[in-house]
Amino acid sequence: MYRQRAKRSDEVHMEYGDKVKAKKNLGQHFLTDLSIAEKIADTVQPYCTGPDAIPCLEVGPGMGVLTQFLVEKGYDLKVVELDGESVSYLRLHYPATLERRIIEADFLKLDLASEQVFGPRPFCLIGNYPYNISSQIFFKVIDYRDQIPCCSGMIQKEVAERMAAAPGSKAYGILSVLVQVWYNIEYCFTVGNHVFNPPPKVQSAVIRMVRNDVKKLPCSEKDLRTLVKNAFGMRRKTLRNCLRNLIHEWQPEQADAILADSFFDRRAEQVSVQEFIDLTVKLRGK
Repeated sequence: MYRQRAKRSDEVHMEYGDKVKAKKNLGQHFLTDLSIAEKIADTVQPYCTGPDAIPCLEVGPGMGVLTQFLVEKGYDLKVVELDGESVSYLRLHYPATLERRIIEADFLKLDLASEQVFGPRPFCLIGNYPYNISSQIFFKVIDYRDQIPCCSGMIQKEVAERMAAAPGSKAYGILSVLVQVWYNIEYCFTVGNHVFNPPPKVQSAVIRMVRNDVKKLPCSEKDLRTLVKNAFGMRRKTLRNCLRNLIHEWQPEQADAILADSFFDRRAEQVSVQEFIDLTVKLRGK
């Protein structure tokens, strides 16, 4: 455990000045509000403290504004950072607490079950996620769902709304369905753009994903993804129009009879997660 108090970000900025520049190609926007950083750190506290505590992996720590609170709260922490300048900064300002705990790598290419991370052990994922790859991060979380019982952090508000959206909402879409198959999503709070350097052009939000009770699907996960992506391919069209070609491919002999069902009068945004699963089973079997 790491209980050494880290330097506050205002102290860090005075010492290090502007040496870590936000890089547009990495989607970097550095959080400057300490109270928000601490609230984000608290989102995984039920999992990362106590007798059954599991470790925590932070994605994109940057200059450590969130990291300092993860350290302060005593989490068993590792961080993964692609930006070399940020890695140098972290090694300079967290030499004791993050020694051998910094993984200099691209998170999207990292084997999350490797010994470089925590081996096969479960862990929480947290971060102020780069906006340009946040959806890819969450699809990777799904791939490692049996290891990640909780994932939280800050993302673009629009993406957060899509993830948490319920059927019938305009925000409900592919990401909503494919994440909610495996996780319960909590939209925690909205964050304005004035608390970042540089400020993004959009608002942000903090979400928390907690693993649900689904252990195995009654259908192929690949088939489910294909069905959902096709269903939302033309949002204003009915399922009949969106899925016609796919159903003829999957069920060529029964396609016309299947498509005659009034169920296909609906649009994809009106279909629940469970109904998408049931439809995949109906069309493709187990």
